Amino acid sequence: MSLKSKTALVTGSTSGIGLAIARAFAAQGADVVLNGFGKAEEIERNRAAIEQEFGVRAIYSAADMTKPAEIEAMVQEAQARFGSVDILVNNAGIQFVSPVEEFPADKWEQIIAINLSSAFYAMKAAIPGMKTRGWGRIINTASAHSLVASPFKSAYVAAKHGISGLTKSAALELAPHKITVNCISPGYVWTPLVEAQIPDTMKARGLTKEQVIEDVMLKAQPTKEFVTVDQVAALAVFLCSDAASQMTGSNLTMDGGWTAQ
Repeated sequence: MSLKSKTALVTGSTSGIGLAIARAFAAQGADVVLNGFGKAEEIERNRAAIEQEFGVRAIYSAADMTKPAEIEAMVQEAQARFGSVDILVNNAGIQFVSPVEEFPADKWEQIIAINLSSAFYAMKAAIPGMKTRGWGRIINTASAHSLVASPFKSAYVAAKHGISGLTKSAALELAPHKITVNCISPGYVWTPLVEAQIPDTMKARGLTKEQVIEDVMLKAQPTKEFVTVDQVAALAVFLCSDAASQMTGSNLTMDGGWTAQ
């Protein structure tokens, strides 16, 4: 397949799953818009590498996913620079681990804003152009936590369940316009986000790092292996293919069997 002449905007794409998805789209010929936080020199290195390796155009937006106006401006900038946003991947996400009664209010608001509301605002901004062109692909990064829960992750689980519902509702609205909306629900993927939550989980549960990995993270996945970012990216690419044109409103798990239990 080829995504040449298409533009893909991927939020939370300066590392981990998002960067792998952006690179996978670029490998298929799509121009890409990166977004996320990190060290400026590292972001620029990743952006330049995409252009050099794949011969496409790549730009970076520093839009804050907690601010609807900046999300709208990011989509408008992408459309102005590349002419369209054909593929939107709502991947930005953060995590915080704490019991409900101790969960900081600001962390709750931040997680809901970045993991759920940002997807709504990006879709709101991108959909009109997709409708005009009569083609679009919206992919939301959900999680196994869009289907099942874990303790101490109330905000994240609530946001990811919300992403699943948003996906279904938007899919029904957009079905007549040849725009598909799906979400991918990975299990534990070895990313900076997962690595960063290990210390909090160690503290919350009184475990060692090794115990967190084996007894908390991979305990849920019968394969006893982390999902890779490239596997998630390959599924995202498939969802943009003609073969997936009748897949919409789907919540696709890639979780080593976690939610089959």
